[in-house]
Amino acid sequence: MGHAGMAATVVRYLRSVGSPTSSGPVEALPRPDLRAVGDDERAPVDPAEFRRVLGTFASGVTVITATGPDGPAGFACQSFASLSLDPPLVVFMVARTSTTWPRIARAGAFCVNVLSAGQSGLCQGFAVSGADKFAGVEYDAAPVSGAPRIDGVAAWLDCAIHAVHTGGDHLIVVGRITSLGTPATPESPLLFHRGHFATLED
Repeated sequence: MGHAGMAATVVRYLRSVGSPTSSGPVEALPRPDLRAVGDDERAPVDPAEFRRVLGTFASGVTVITATGPDGPAGFACQSFASLSLDPPLVVFMVARTSTTWPRIARAGAFCVNVLSAGQSGLCQGFAVSGADKFAGVEYDAAPVSGAPRIDGVAAWLDCAIHAVHTGGDHLIVVGRITSLGTPATPESPLLFHRGHFATLED
């Protein structure tokens, strides 16, 4: 018996016992149970040790700003990075408990202000919750979003919100760059390392 004959025999048998074939509906197999990783399967990580170890990763410092119906909004952000060249995307992370993020989300766009070496005090001002963060801060409007573009920064990136994802106790915000630039005179960036501000050394 050839392959075609064997196939025909199998189909006839399945029909005789009432099993579904290509001539009738086919029920999907049940999906496997999905579960989170159990507490006994993951190594416990002490929050203080987590911060200590991750603090060895030196990063730049930014202030994320936006303009909404109730005025300018902004917060200091260390967790910023480039994400994609084509299309041009960047990403930053913000705590889900942030009271500033909803104002930026409603604006639908933001400006990333990459702080320069002399702007540690400005960073500290934007890290305080509930204060008038823009008091005494010189800025103009970013060209596309109109978000505050702070004077004296090392670089700025005007962005539209592209996507938002959850990541534990933070949100992962992806922005699509609409305009960007640096000052005519290059500025050295502000760094953060082991809980302290730092600057580059050649």
